[in-house]
Amino acid sequence: MQKTVKIPGPDHPITVTKSPSHVVVVVAGKVIADTKNALVLREAAYPEVLYIPREDADMAQFERTAHATYCPYKGDCSYYSLPAGGEQSVNAVWTYEDPYDAVSMIKGHLAFYPDRVDAVQIHPN
Repeated sequence: MQKTVKIPGPDHPITVTKSPSHVVVVVAGKVIADTKNALVLREAAYPEVLYIPREDADMAQFERTAHATYCPYKGDCSYYSLPAGGEQSVNAVWTYEDPYDAVSMIKGHLAFYPDRVDAVQIHPN
C-alpha cells in the first residue's frame, strides 16, 4: 500500500506505506504493541512516524487523556497515556480517529513518542 498525497499548501507531501519491519513497543519491560502490519507516514521534512494497528496493541494498558491537538493536514488528534510507564509515558501515544480522507489509511492506528516508552524495536520481517 502506497499513497502519496499532495495536500493544498506550500509543498507539504504526505506518503503512507506499509512498513517492511516487525515493530515491538515496550513499556515498563512489558510488550504493549507487536505488529508486522505497521504503516510508515512520511510528512514533508518531518521524521517518519510508525503507525501501529490498534488490534496489535494491548489497549488495556492505555488510558485515554483529555489532551488533544489539531493538524491541518491530518485532522483532530487524540492521546493516550501508558500508566505502567509512569510520568514519562503521559500522552505517549497519539491517534487520528477520524483523519482527513487524504490520510484515511492511518485510521485505527496508533503512534508512539519514542522518548516516552522504553523501546520501539524494529526488526526485519
